[in-house]
Order: sequence, then C-alpha cells, then structure tokens
Amino acid sequence: MDTIDLLWRNEVPSNKRGRPPKYSPDDVVDAAIAVADRTGSSFSLRDVAAQLGTPVMSLYSYVESREQLLELMADVVRAEMALSSPAGDWRSSLVAIADDNLALFRAHPWLADLESERATLGPGTLAKYEHELEAVEAFDLDDVEKDAILTLLHDFARASARAQNHARQERAEEDPQEWWEREGAKLAVLGIEARFPLASRVGAAAGEAQGAANNADTAYRFGLQTILDGVAARLAATATTTADEEGRH
Repeated sequence: MDTIDLLWRNEVPSNKRGRPPKYSPDDVVDAAIAVADRTGSSFSLRDVAAQLGTPVMSLYSYVESREQLLELMADVVRAEMALSSPAGDWRSSLVAIADDNLALFRAHPWLADLESERATLGPGTLAKYEHELEAVEAFDLDDVEKDAILTLLHDFARASARAQNHARQERAEEDPQEWWEREGAKLAVLGIEARFPLASRVGAAAGEAQGAANNADTAYRFGLQTILDGVAARLAATATTTADEEGRH
C-alpha cells in the first residue's frame, strides 16, 4: 500500500477472499515501536514479527519495507507526544518546542537516528508542525525562515538527545566525578599545565563546574539560549531593515 494511504489509514478495498488480516496496521506499528524502544534503531522486521508472534513474511501484507514502517512509527510517536501550550513570549515558546522534541527523542532514541530530507506527511507529523508554527507565525520573517527556525530547534534537540542518551549510559557505568578525579590525578603528574596552559585552565574550570569534562545537560541549556539569542538578533536585524525601507519611502 502507498505510504500516504498507510499514514492516513486509508483502507483500500480488497478483492481477495478468505479470512480477514490477523493484525491491523496499528498493531504492526505499535509492535515495532515497542521493539525499537527496547532495542534501538537497528531493529529488523524479524524482530517485529517475533514481537507479534507471526512469520516475518506476513509483515509484507501490512508494510512494503522497514523504511515505510519507520515512517509510520515516527508519525505515531509524534501524534502521541505531549505538546506544551503556547507560552506568553516567543523565547519561552521556542524553549517549550525544543524541550518537547528533546523529550520525544529521549523517549524514543531510535527516532533521533532517522535522517532524511523527505518529510513524513502523516497526521501526527503535520499536527505537530502546525502547533509549532504558531510560535513563529508572528515573527516578521518570511515563511522559509520560520520553517528554518523550527528545523534548527529540531536538529539541535536531536543532537542533544543523542548526547544525553549516551551520557546516561556512561553514568550508569561510572560516576562522572569519579572519572574526573581518577583521570585528572593521572594528568596532574604529567606536568601538562606548562605545555597546554589554556586547555588546562579552561578544562579544569569547566570540569569543576560541570562535574565532568562535558555535561550534556549543561551543553543543551547553553546551546538553546545561544540559538534564541541568534533568533533575537535575526528579528532585530529584520526590524531595522524594515524601518530603514519605510524611512526611504
């Protein structure tokens, strides 16, 4: 079945006789999400079939490929994600969008591994996009720039979620403070401060402040505020250009 038909659950009448399908497309998608949440983005159709308790070849009665199934999965988790209500000011609204997407990627780490220039044109994805566009609709920017701001936030949230998911795995293996104390003690006897004075000074300050050489949570907050500062500068520059053009007329 065509991907658009599946995304919108447009049932195509079948001329085949016999027993109705054992599962619905929703059953297959839900099973795939459960498998991917548990095992990651490297799951196979065989894994999904095992989750359902059916032969792997039977899945092709519902989806054409693993790639098509991933589109359906992505649209479903976007439809089910929590969306924050619009905030009182644009900065708070964009923070909410970034935080919502970060939470989505953290809940479904496999989603952060999906990379494509093609849009998923399903109801969940479009409803999410419509909701997020409300935060930038009032900006004195053209539609391409409004879309670019959301794309930037999405990409940043995706990269941050990957870093945070990896950090959680490392923290489960060893406390960051213990790692820092052990490795720092080894470096202290090598006399690196004379060879790398800037790296020693700045690295030590950052490590002490963060409790680790690189804290993914701190990096997310700093990066997000820097993005917002960039948006503010873009809005200010556009306002100045508009004022200058009006002054010449």
